[in-house]
Amino acid sequence: MPYKVQPGVIGCAIRPAIAARDRSLEEIIYDTTQQALADAGLTIDDIDGIIVGSNDQLDGRAISVMMASGAVGGVDRDILSTPSGSEHAFILGALRVATGQFQTQLVVAWSPTEASSIQEVERLGADPYFHRALPLDELSAHALQASVLEQKIPGVRDMADTVLAKNRRHGEIAYPGEHGQPGPARWPLAAGTTTRPVTGCVAMVLATSDFIAKRGLTDVAWVRGMGWATEPSFLGDRDLSAAPALAAAALQAYQEAGITDPMAQLDVVEVTDATPYAELLAYEALGLCARNDWAARVGDGTFAHDGKLPVNLSGGVQTFNPVFCTGLIRFAEIANQVRGRAGAHQHPNTNNGLAQAGSGFAMQYQAAIVLGREKEVRT
Repeated sequence: MPYKVQPGVIGCAIRPAIAARDRSLEEIIYDTTQQALADAGLTIDDIDGIIVGSNDQLDGRAISVMMASGAVGGVDRDILSTPSGSEHAFILGALRVATGQFQTQLVVAWSPTEASSIQEVERLGADPYFHRALPLDELSAHALQASVLEQKIPGVRDMADTVLAKNRRHGEIAYPGEHGQPGPARWPLAAGTTTRPVTGCVAMVLATSDFIAKRGLTDVAWVRGMGWATEPSFLGDRDLSAAPALAAAALQAYQEAGITDPMAQLDVVEVTDATPYAELLAYEALGLCARNDWAARVGDGTFAHDGKLPVNLSGGVQTFNPVFCTGLIRFAEIANQVRGRAGAHQHPNTNNGLAQAGSGFAMQYQAAIVLGREKEVRT
């Protein structure tokens, strides 16, 4: 076990698409927080600290954590904010529990759509002299990555279409009758290859093994391993046809979790499929499938719901795309799979799961976590 104290996930609340306009953002955050606490069987008084994943630009306000402090129960309680990515909030919360200085942590992230132009907000985060003049947003970066892959790998568009269809089928199982609106075209990404942003919110509760034992909790997803890495912000310094940061993050997570053969040792996987091309790259970087085998594995249904290793049983980002909190939702989805609480898309007998979060331009920030039903790694 790589941690002084092994953290476990004991509560989750996933709200990937909130269409109703009768609740303010603060009320949405409060509702989601209360759902996660109820899932854990706790109240806010049981929480030692809170990690908020919030983004000022998408929120359309400065220091958005101040707005959220009351909604998440942060008044007179230890609270931190991570604006880089929702997945980083989970990592920070897990590390705080792992130190033994905190018994419990609440992790909350959200992504509104009130900003007048999310694309313009994203452009403001780009290099002001080169990238902003393109103009560059996340959709443009994904399109550039897809273009590179299409130049290097014959037939990759057909593979991407198959991956997209798989995730849409999974989404119909997970959220029957509901799906996100198709995103706009951005060559070579065809219209509908991505999904339009929606308002979403997610919360998770982590605790120490002692706290879990004292409360007699049994539905626990234990944190077996975590890894994270970042690529250069300047696209010209990167090879967009690969995901080296994800490979590094996965290696760290696998080493901590004792994973030597992910295809054999994992039961289910969630990846951030901002585009189906991104999912293909994740297969390679996570050690699930070499790119020479992409066509065969995608074609034979290896990663489908009834395949050897199901990927994105929730439907992933292709079903709902709450931009800033998609990464934390992937983590929560795997936690629920391990805890047996995934609902309509529950995979039977899930002992170990992997979640990958990629955010930023062309998946600049990468993180991977391994969650398991058993506390200790079995060798």
